[in-house]
Amino acid sequence: MEFSDASLLIIAGGKSSRMGRDKRFLSYDGEGLLERLARRAAALPFAERCLCVEERTPALQDIAERYGLTLVEDGVQGRGPMEGLMRGLSKIEAGYALAVSCDMPFLELEALSPLLKAAKGGCQVVLPRAGRRQPLAALYRRDLSARFAEALARGERKLGIVIDSVPHAYVDFPDAALFFNVNTVADWHLASGRMANERRSRPLVTISAPVSNTGKTTFIERVLPELRARGIRVGVVKGDCHGYDVDERGKDSWRFKEAGAAGVAVVSPNGYFIEQRTETRADLAAIAARLTDVDLVLIESRRHGTAPRIELFRERGELTLPCDAAACFTKPQQGLTEVREYALDDAAKAAEVIAFLMGNKRIGV
Repeated sequence: MEFSDASLLIIAGGKSSRMGRDKRFLSYDGEGLLERLARRAAALPFAERCLCVEERTPALQDIAERYGLTLVEDGVQGRGPMEGLMRGLSKIEAGYALAVSCDMPFLELEALSPLLKAAKGGCQVVLPRAGRRQPLAALYRRDLSARFAEALARGERKLGIVIDSVPHAYVDFPDAALFFNVNTVADWHLASGRMANERRSRPLVTISAPVSNTGKTTFIERVLPELRARGIRVGVVKGDCHGYDVDERGKDSWRFKEAGAAGVAVVSPNGYFIEQRTETRADLAAIAARLTDVDLVLIESRRHGTAPRIELFRERGELTLPCDAAACFTKPQQGLTEVREYALDDAAKAAEVIAFLMGNKRIGV
């Protein structure tokens, strides 16, 4: 089966109870989550495209019209994604529909093509599995609409109950980040951090702290071997508000600098070093872009880094999270809710989070 043989159901009910606001319209760089998925879906030749919502609104109607989606409203509100899935399946003509939730910002629809290939015989559901199964990024047979209707009539709203009662199959996916879904404010901050790296040729992650002597350098020292073990080549850029002097008195490069050279480069068989004097502080991201043969650049800086940012806290100063904080590593734990919080000394988790933020497809959070 190809995409042209199947319909698409975008499940976008809109309750967003854990987020506290309508997550369909959470926006990064001017584009909301729902529109992001609708745009990607428009590039594929689905037989039909439906937007399944709890209630029609002008904003939803606008997205539907701009991206060629048929708006399908719930018959009964408050019954969750099963209601949207049941209604959507009842509207399509194709034998199967790919049903996806709009809160998975990194879901690449093309990557789900193995689900279409696995729909054989009497199989009624084909689910991706990446650590756990993903019922809201799965392929459903059209006639399951009646099963869902029966379940809803019994007061059942869990998709898994119906799925387990019919023939189903799994396709394993190594990239769990594909299915990262945004349910909370902390999820959104982490997702926004990854989005910040999407258009960069080389991803950046800033390691910052509210005050000096929090342990930024030690944190990076511990995480570097973990990243290297994952095959990630890392460069580091350090911001220092006190100035620096890396040359020894009497060396040729020191003599050039003393003679008035504005910049000095030393090239050896196994590397090079450039020292460039500037009138104003150089932009750390611009310096990071000059590093070669690295997959990722970590920026150590208290205030001058760039998004995405990992904030560290060790009971020094006041923990005032910057607006671009994607996660926080603390000691002791602070009970944060606005960002995901981890133990300051957990280097393995730090590497996992950083790999997610850089867009590394081998690791998810």
